Amino acid sequence: MENLGYLAVLLAFLLSAYAVVAALVGKLRHNPFLEVSAQRAVLGAWLMTTAASVILLHAILTDNFSFNYVASRSNADLDLLYKVAAWWGGQEGSLLFWSWIAATYSFVSVYTGRKLHRNMISYVVVTMAATQAFFLGLVAFKANPFQVIMSGPQITSVPDGSGLNPLLQHPMMAIHPPMLYLGYVGFTVPFAFALASLITRQPGERWIHTTRIWTMVTWLFQSIGILLGARWAYVVLGWGGYWGWDPVENASLLPWLTGTAFLHSVMMQEKKGMMKAWNIILISATFFLCIFGTMMTRGGLVSSVHAFAQSEIGSYFVWFLAGGIGITVYLIASRRDYLRSEAELDSVVSRESSFLFNNVILLASCFAVLWGTLFPVLSEYFIGDKITVGAPFFNKVNVPIGLFLLFLTGVGPLFAWRRTSLESLRRNFQWPALAAAVCAIALFAAGMRHFYALVCFGLCAFVTLTVLMEFYRGGRVIQRKQAVALPAALVELTRRNTRRYGGYLVHMAIVLMFVGFAGAAFNRVHQEEMTVGDSIEVGAYSFKLQNISESDSPNFFRAVAAIDVSKGGQFLQTLMPERRFYHASSQPTSRVDVRSRLREDVYVVYAGQSNDGANPVIQVYLNPLVNWIWLGALLLVFGTLVALVPSKARRSAAPVPAAGLGGQPVGASGD
Repeated sequence: MENLGYLAVLLAFLLSAYAVVAALVGKLRHNPFLEVSAQRAVLGAWLMTTAASVILLHAILTDNFSFNYVASRSNADLDLLYKVAAWWGGQEGSLLFWSWIAATYSFVSVYTGRKLHRNMISYVVVTMAATQAFFLGLVAFKANPFQVIMSGPQITSVPDGSGLNPLLQHPMMAIHPPMLYLGYVGFTVPFAFALASLITRQPGERWIHTTRIWTMVTWLFQSIGILLGARWAYVVLGWGGYWGWDPVENASLLPWLTGTAFLHSVMMQEKKGMMKAWNIILISATFFLCIFGTMMTRGGLVSSVHAFAQSEIGSYFVWFLAGGIGITVYLIASRRDYLRSEAELDSVVSRESSFLFNNVILLASCFAVLWGTLFPVLSEYFIGDKITVGAPFFNKVNVPIGLFLLFLTGVGPLFAWRRTSLESLRRNFQWPALAAAVCAIALFAAGMRHFYALVCFGLCAFVTLTVLMEFYRGGRVIQRKQAVALPAALVELTRRNTRRYGGYLVHMAIVLMFVGFAGAAFNRVHQEEMTVGDSIEVGAYSFKLQNISESDSPNFFRAVAAIDVSKGGQFLQTLMPERRFYHASSQPTSRVDVRSRLREDVYVVYAGQSNDGANPVIQVYLNPLVNWIWLGALLLVFGTLVALVPSKARRSAAPVPAAGLGGQPVGASGD
């Protein structure tokens, strides 16, 4: 089986390399046979990568510990869900998983776009297949998951496997990595289409529509992956938070920031023919930041709880990045005439300017996060001393940036295209500004003195009223014309322009998440050694340790603390935090228990034993408003899905050849 798996990887690598050569030569020599052959090679590479993945997954599920990867990452006593997660739980398996997703994206994007983008699809194949060949080459020659354990004294693994990392043995780990991979890998598709359009100097904006749709899809996956990672950190790591500015967390955020900037600025290219070069740079930066983030996780560049073991493959990523960036810079520089804007910015007070400022702020945040993440590496390289940059730096820089970005989220819909009159500004701003002021003054009068929290809540009120006004105005027009109830009118309004109003729902999701972020300013934490019968007071709550129960299973030993939670003398709930010791890996972990409410979370951790081992150590966190983040996450997913649905106007419009995707006018469902 191991030979078949390795053979499938080699064949997938060779087919991907052939697709690059055949597509490039076929296009340059106008040979349709080679171009079609390259497209079929993409299908063949997907089939071979799928075969290799099935073989590895079968070995994991059947406990075939003759595979070194299975022996080191799985265990006979693991639940089925965690055995599946073992596929991407280690370096070799995760690279194969990356390659399989890349092959799937290549197959889908090429076979759905080969007719619509006939004159540029070969260059899409070149970019997609080259990226895929790079990762398959790593799997084949540097990180082979199909190596077997030799017999005799060389066997060093536990007979039934060392087991999956205990931190990964959580349901979130069956969802979070695949979502993040779908985001990371998926950004290759819009990059490939953008690069192909640059090479072929595509007329019109059809390719922009395809690129934007693919970017929205992959941005959604990246968003889900980041938010699930935050949720996993919150419920698994036991430190009471959801984002610690860890280097690998930052690596996932970087392409999300540039991808978000692209989704905003691309509207200016669709509607005004502006920012063409800027959009190419943004989508290229997004792709290369995805590769860079993958390198950080796997190349040993940074130390992180999320990173894989130290590896020598980092240098190969450096060469790949250098070559890709070099080619992209050359293409942009050599096609400056094609990228020239067709219009200029008419006024600073316009929707165009709000998108421009939005881009500047997002990139400022991206640079700050990148600088802080790489600073320890740079300081060690230049002065020989690794200077760590912690959460205070990231918060100090990004909190003001985030608040200004929140302000722009509300300002954008209030501005008109090209130029906004003073009367329009006064009319549109007065009620949102009044709502922001009333909210901030009321909270200040109630005793809130945290400056950034006051500003954040005020801006949340500002943006909320802005979005509600946009829905209400449009809904009232339809209500009067069609004589329907307002809720039905709002649904019809959204169906007519899903992209615009789906975007507003995403803006509201950001507002909800910022409410949750602001709540972190008021977090409280208390830690204490306790014996059975002891009570502690934290804020308005009382916590009493009732008992400690112990049990054993083939996978882990568990100690559970039963803690009664009361408030004002009234019993609320018994929380059951756990302390686990995993047999195969000999690693201890904590499992938190949380009482969740919209107002606040009561979060309890069985952190371990006292120094003498006599008493359990209990940590209690009070986290106000944190659940607003998860509500915002759900709304963000829903809003993005709405924006991806074709508008009713677009579906019913008469075909206009060569104007947009599927013959529809570009921008028919635009903002």
